[in-house]
Amino acid sequence: MASSTSGLYHDHVFLGADHRRNERKVWLVIVLTATMMVIEISAGTVYGSLALVADGWHMSTHAGAMLITALAYSYARRYAGDPRFTFGTGKLGDLAGFSSAVVLALVALLIGWESLLRFANPISIQFEQAIAVAAVGLVVNLVSAWLLKDDRTYDHHGHHHAHDDAHEHSQQDGHARDNNLRAAYLHVLADALTSILAIVALLVGRSYGWLWADPLMGILGALVIARWSWGLLHDAGSVLLDRVPEAELIQREIREVIEIEGDRITDLHVWQVGPGHYAAILSLISVRPKEPDHYKARLAHVHELAHLTVEVNCST
Repeated sequence: MASSTSGLYHDHVFLGADHRRNERKVWLVIVLTATMMVIEISAGTVYGSLALVADGWHMSTHAGAMLITALAYSYARRYAGDPRFTFGTGKLGDLAGFSSAVVLALVALLIGWESLLRFANPISIQFEQAIAVAAVGLVVNLVSAWLLKDDRTYDHHGHHHAHDDAHEHSQQDGHARDNNLRAAYLHVLADALTSILAIVALLVGRSYGWLWADPLMGILGALVIARWSWGLLHDAGSVLLDRVPEAELIQREIREVIEIEGDRITDLHVWQVGPGHYAAILSLISVRPKEPDHYKARLAHVHELAHLTVEVNCST
């Protein structure tokens, strides 16, 4: 009685409900960022503006980081049905998100280090030109952030179903945290933050001659970006190591539903296999054991469970 006849043939495609849509949005932002990068570098070279050239290359680092996000979406979708991936490619986005978080941490370190150097060796600033560059960069980053922002990236619960592709089913509500999209969003948000802080520092410096305001804002921005990076590292790393709070909630719900009428769970494992998708393996003993399908039917309302294995043993 350790196996079930139903559900023997099923796929292991555990991509997020909005996988295709998010992939398209990231590619659009990459094109927008890369176009602005080329314009800034070209204009800076033609007009001899080091500020424009520097900002253009700075944008290239974020475009490169977002390329990780886009390629992860593409790879996960392409190989979603590949049997070599035991539980599908749903967690590839968390791996990409973790990698992007590392890049974000390095950006914070570089900004902080450069700011400290500026404190020690102040340099003259062409305020009008620098303010114009920061303003243009801010507009581009705010548009990019608007394109990438999605409350469903952060809110795990809700009641909306969204399907972009027949293979990208979400057996819960579609409001799953997508750490891959979140990584791209944080990159453009970090760029927007540095632009805002730079504008404030430049305005103060132009008005009062306080050159130290620029590196001070740089350090403040580095600390905020580092905090964002740590949050993303923690959340994506937790998924990669099969430690997520939602799994604990699902475990409690499974125990409440199964442990009745003399049935008792002896072993239970729940982990995330993709945005909004969880797998569970449970072993139970019962004084009146029934077929595994009976216990699966009890858990049918737990929509987060996309893959369930039940083992039933007789209590002696």
